[in-house]
Amino acid sequence: MAQLYLSNLGLSHFRSHKRAVIEVDARPVALYGPNGAGKTNVIEAISLLSPGRGLRRSSALDMTRRPEALGWKITGVLHGPSVLHEVEIWSEGGAARQTKIDGKAAAQTALGRIARVLWLIPAMDRLWIEGAEGRRRFLDRVTLSMLPDHAELSLSYEKAMRERNRLLKDMVREPAWYAALEDRMAETGAQIHANRQQALTALASAQEEAQTAFPIATLMLQNDMPDSAEGLRRALSDNRMRDVAAGRTLIGPHRADLEGTYAAKGIAARDCSTGEQKALLVSLILANARAIAADFGAPPILLLDEVAAHLDAGRRAALYDEITALGAQAWMTGTGPELFDSLGDRAQYVEVTEDDGLSQVARQP
Repeated sequence: MAQLYLSNLGLSHFRSHKRAVIEVDARPVALYGPNGAGKTNVIEAISLLSPGRGLRRSSALDMTRRPEALGWKITGVLHGPSVLHEVEIWSEGGAARQTKIDGKAAAQTALGRIARVLWLIPAMDRLWIEGAEGRRRFLDRVTLSMLPDHAELSLSYEKAMRERNRLLKDMVREPAWYAALEDRMAETGAQIHANRQQALTALASAQEEAQTAFPIATLMLQNDMPDSAEGLRRALSDNRMRDVAAGRTLIGPHRADLEGTYAAKGIAARDCSTGEQKALLVSLILANARAIAADFGAPPILLLDEVAAHLDAGRRAALYDEITALGAQAWMTGTGPELFDSLGDRAQYVEVTEDDGLSQVARQP
């Protein structure tokens, strides 16, 4: 199978890195160093090579190096299944991010057509016990990784919903003000729902067909909205007065939740142990990667921050075996190289250190 990987990553005034360049091959990359050295900043930069706000969901201003606050730039040489792309992403003075692909200005959504990037970060460990918003975001990232047009649908739906909510808060009762907005919400909302269901079906198939050391998670989308565009349009119209009283839209894909179950034990994911919850997440990320590989023609780039947390040595080794069997370039962070011992020469090792405020990134001999 073809590979998708970064061979060169450049950072300029991004987070803690004044200037850093990493040159690697297609193998997994183990980034190690002390806490605060800037390991997560490196993989956050890579996450920006996909549509959306990146793994921390930060603003462009938050990502600039302090105290200079000059703006920042990320460059990458991205090897796709059949073609190489040069990508530049930057922000000046906290302004919105700008993107170039092969020297030409491009929308962020275009990144989803040339690359696939998945991540697992410590903040996601609370996925099963936090609010529904986090699980919706997780599901939409899964969906976007398989269906790049999902981003544009979501943006269109959210824009129309914000305008409708403004009318609701102002207690506007004239139907004509709502009709066009509800038409757009109905069309995009029904497609968002269908995309999510398609992604869940692909995940289920990828889990069932794989031999894996990680537990299978059964997922179900919980949403009381009608499946069809026409049904959602009627529901939005019928619920206007209730929505006026609430000051917001109370029906639609933005109200969905994702329910997970540890299949072998029949236990809701929220009731599993911390280690089991982590293993279920790893299982889903690997299944997502397998589904992408089958559809895109290459496995995605994986970003695994502090991946060893809550995984014993056996499961850690199993994870590394599955990553290499998949053929994915996984960027993994940890405090020391010993966490990646079972990878051996199947990976490349990059030490991240900090010296006098200038981050140094160097290949291990």
